[in-house]
Amino acid sequence: MKCVIIDDEPLAVELLEDFVQKVDTLELVSTFNNAIDAVSFINQNNVDLIFLDIEMPHFSGIDFLNTIEKKPLVIFTTAYSDYAVEGFNLGAVDYLVKPIPFHRFLKSVVRAQQTLSPVAAPVQTISESTAAPEIEQDFMFVRAEYENVKMNFADILYIEGLKDYVKIYTADNKFTLTLISLIKLENLLSNKGFSRIHRSYIINIKHVKSIQKNKVLIGDKRIPISESYKTSFFERINL
Repeated sequence: MKCVIIDDEPLAVELLEDFVQKVDTLELVSTFNNAIDAVSFINQNNVDLIFLDIEMPHFSGIDFLNTIEKKPLVIFTTAYSDYAVEGFNLGAVDYLVKPIPFHRFLKSVVRAQQTLSPVAAPVQTISESTAAPEIEQDFMFVRAEYENVKMNFADILYIEGLKDYVKIYTADNKFTLTLISLIKLENLLSNKGFSRIHRSYIINIKHVKSIQKNKVLIGDKRIPISESYKTSFFERINL
């Protein structure tokens, strides 16, 4: 992940630089001692992750996040715990309170990596010299609480977007809450028998019981079909 550090405290920047160098999956592309200078850089360059201080002179981390056009993943790094709720409401991957221990930093990076690439790569079980046919994966792993949960595509009824999180409902009448964008799941599942039918919903077509003009029935849940997704959904199911 390409990352940027934005913090007005030189010692805090040095510590984060040292932490980043210890993690193979991170590439530090720039550091800034104020958020104003970082705005144009973020808007013009590909950045996956920002380590962002909140209380900075003239232009806070909150102001910065509300200003930038591109929205990379953000981990707040601050000496104050007062902004935690607001930080998560802005979609932060994590909220680290200074002084930051390395193990806590690493945990945040793992969470960011899981958010950026939610599906774990298949485990290599054959020798490199042995060729084997590619097997289509019929499951994914999602981050829930402090573990990666395996979810079979066939068991998923529908997925509901909740601002920064999604709820994944399964056939056993349970749901899993995970921090991932709905559009990433849409891209992942579109060729697995799933369809986006609303700004807030992706459904598993095989579990649809009936379809009305503006709703589908899955289990005992009636899910709305929005006008912007209706045409593509109906074309897909030949209606």
